[in-house]
Amino acid sequence: MRVVLAGGGSAGHVEPALAVADALREADSSIQITCLGTQRGLETRLVPLRGYELALIPAVPLPRSVTPQLLAVPGRLAGAVHAAGKILDEVAADVLVGFGGYVATPAYLAAKRHNVPIVVHEANPIAGIANRLGARLTTHVFTGQPDTKLRNARYVGLPIRRQIADLDRFAIGDMARAHFGLRPDLPVLLVFGGSQGAKSLNRALAGAADSVRAAGVQILHVTGPKNAAEAQPGPLSNIAGAGAVPYIAVPYVDRMDLAYAAADFALCRSGANTCAELTAVGLPAAYVPLPIGNGEQRLNALPIVQRGGGLLVEDAELTADWIKTSLIPVLTNIDQVAAMSEAGAALGRRDVDRWLAQAIIEIVAAEQAQPAHAQPARFQPAPPRPAQPWPAQTSTARPRPAPPRPAQSQPGQSQPAQPRPAQPRPAQPRPAQPSQPGSLFTPHSSRRSGSGQPASGGGRHRQSR
Repeated sequence: MRVVLAGGGSAGHVEPALAVADALREADSSIQITCLGTQRGLETRLVPLRGYELALIPAVPLPRSVTPQLLAVPGRLAGAVHAAGKILDEVAADVLVGFGGYVATPAYLAAKRHNVPIVVHEANPIAGIANRLGARLTTHVFTGQPDTKLRNARYVGLPIRRQIADLDRFAIGDMARAHFGLRPDLPVLLVFGGSQGAKSLNRALAGAADSVRAAGVQILHVTGPKNAAEAQPGPLSNIAGAGAVPYIAVPYVDRMDLAYAAADFALCRSGANTCAELTAVGLPAAYVPLPIGNGEQRLNALPIVQRGGGLLVEDAELTADWIKTSLIPVLTNIDQVAAMSEAGAALGRRDVDRWLAQAIIEIVAAEQAQPAHAQPARFQPAPPRPAQPWPAQTSTARPRPAPPRPAQSQPGQSQPAQPRPAQPRPAQPRPAQPSQPGSLFTPHSSRRSGSGQPASGGGRHRQSR
């Protein structure tokens, strides 16, 4: 089985794709996986780091409004579709699985053109342009949020890395803190802004870091690769009753599982991947939605906050004073942090990667089972057959039985009975015609039934907490 995954640009597109890749390999080590990406995306670093083949195509960003750049899109898109189609042919892909981003649009169009089955996963409450297109080209559509509006959508949750899904924060907390140089006896605030950092979070923390440490709370600050110079913690070594309270600043963390295990609370953006990971491991957070885009980050965090699993503060309202007056009292309230942790964990889904991998395997198996009897029905138009049942023309091989057709009313002739056993032949394709809609993935009927719950995700991991 050969799978092509299309999800590039930000970690929000790349990480779910890699989580599914890992789950596919876990289910069947013989599965061949190729990741599509662009030269400008984070996948150029993350995909090889995880040991998967990366094939690059030209990036085609789609303008969100009518601009002169829109005129260049058709030509660039055609080139990207051609490049994606060439890769699909070279690897003899059995399925294309798209997760959105720049790479997904040409990948979906190429897969449709090359008759490769398409699977779409949309992480956000508001689907992007690429996945809205992809959802029109297939019935195999899955979402990370229950209220996402997409054609044929089925809610399953967001696939996350096994490294995160299997994490027991409390079991390795001391080891994780030692890894970053943090003390084991004081609470830890983890501050991060996604794969590229967030300047507004960095600025607000810079004005409140001393107050946070004065309250006895350590800080693990992931600044972002381009923002390391902004983190300038001052010395603080004379807190009453305690030694120095560490402030650890790093530009990037490859082992986010250790960062989550070291932390008691987070201050972060609310991308879909971040929300899925934090709820899965039960780490409460103060979510700061990205103030641009279509507002999906606020929608990601809202259900968690409404269930008591975190706080929500708008980017414009995040200041050093807010941290001092609103966040520090929470950080120092052990009971409140514990209750928020349990509330967030109740919303987490740990096994979406495995469930989605199994669904992909079943989709491919169902599609591969079709060609022997379903493809002839695709290439031979169905409507003319019921209208003209006789053109089977077995008489071309038997010229003698042909005349009795207009003279079937002659009961005395014995020869006309010979072609009658051949008459069922035109009826043979008829069973294949009703089966053509059934060539789609069998859970299509279950999607209409409204079950909506993944077989291996959802409630099972909650009971194991």
